[in-house]
Amino acid sequence: MKPLAPLLERLSRRKVLTDLPQRQLYRYDAIAVGETPAAVVLPETTQDVVEVVRFAKAAGLPVVARGAASGLSGGAVPVRESLVVAFTKMTRLELDPVRRIAIAQPGVVTAQISERARPHGLYYPPDPASFRTSTLGGNLAENAGGPMCFKRGVTGDYVRELEFVDAEGEVHRLGREAYDLPGLLIGSEGTLGLITEATVGLEPLPKHTRTLMAHFAEVGQAAEAVSKAIAAGAVPAKLEFLDQGCIRAVEDYLHLGLPVDAAALLLVDTDGDDPEVVAEELEWVAQACRAAGGAVRLAQSPAEAAQLWQARRSVSPAIGRIRSKRMNEDIAVPRSSLPAVVREIEALGRRYGLPLVQFGHIGDGNLHPNILYDPKTDPEERVWELAHEVARVALRHGGVLSGEHGIGLMKREFMSEAVDAQTLAILWDVKRRLDPEGRLNPGKVLPE
Repeated sequence: MKPLAPLLERLSRRKVLTDLPQRQLYRYDAIAVGETPAAVVLPETTQDVVEVVRFAKAAGLPVVARGAASGLSGGAVPVRESLVVAFTKMTRLELDPVRRIAIAQPGVVTAQISERARPHGLYYPPDPASFRTSTLGGNLAENAGGPMCFKRGVTGDYVRELEFVDAEGEVHRLGREAYDLPGLLIGSEGTLGLITEATVGLEPLPKHTRTLMAHFAEVGQAAEAVSKAIAAGAVPAKLEFLDQGCIRAVEDYLHLGLPVDAAALLLVDTDGDDPEVVAEELEWVAQACRAAGGAVRLAQSPAEAAQLWQARRSVSPAIGRIRSKRMNEDIAVPRSSLPAVVREIEALGRRYGLPLVQFGHIGDGNLHPNILYDPKTDPEERVWELAHEVARVALRHGGVLSGEHGIGLMKREFMSEAVDAQTLAILWDVKRRLDPEGRLNPGKVLPE
């Protein structure tokens, strides 16, 4: 292990964890296990991050940035002896309601931005399902989406400025002009720099919201309903999908009265300032669902709507009770391909004989097929084989490997099929330019 005395001289001991039991806790994220870090640093300021990166450069140690570790691609786990920089103490949050912006450090929990903005009639639209635990830094690293992404966009759409520390320990502040360098950092999973502050846009709260649930006898019908609704001109605020495995898992977990015999479920919000327009748009969606063979239920109160959305946000813990482990896929495909894609993935699960459930932001074409398994009885090679087949379904239909969870460790080897050799070479050129020694989150995103 590298000597840490110079680091402890630069930072107070309370900011550096060196005891083995403490360090071992930082091997994990929500889905993967890595190597025990050499030390864990809990910075409180940008200057602390500068000191860590400069020490790491002198010591020849990799640096792995970490937020709430709720990520689902293994992006925050060290793959070799490293310094883990955990941003949980960088939680400063300032609002400027007049300019409709928030200035936040990376450790700010996503939900806190809207909570602080709401008294001013504003909110922060990007809301990943883990918004009550995930942090802004992690959302930026993965360019997270969420239920509102179809109408309102993803994390990167709201970034106005970024501050980051590069691989040499230099601080940069970037706006979104010319070459849009913040756009390069957003979604780069900590492989190009460590984001230490972000200025993000806020939006006025919509005055009216309506909610419906539609359920279907066949999984492809739900995808067909989505295409019909959008073709009719609807732009829902939220448009979410759960298959039967998810419906039954959530009902067993929370007992919400969901239709457990349904093959698929859609949850939809329409919103805006004109109640008649909001109601009309919801009716377009309802008509599309009925035309696709679905049964429609309109929420009659805000409490009923909140209960329906509780079902969607509870999918991850609910399916976690079915098997001890899961591999969370995160594909995005053109909406025109959705009916074929969800049917093909459902068939793959049957063929491999493994529990495979699907849910996600279907309005955006972003699906989360989850392979559920028990390492004691299900060979991991077979799980990886099925994951690879799911990825190939997306690629075959003109889609991509990730809509918001990132490539990280879990999908790194699939990249050679998703991206041609010339493009991979360009991506490696960018990586080497910004991180010449390859010390920022090594072993992630780009295959060797």
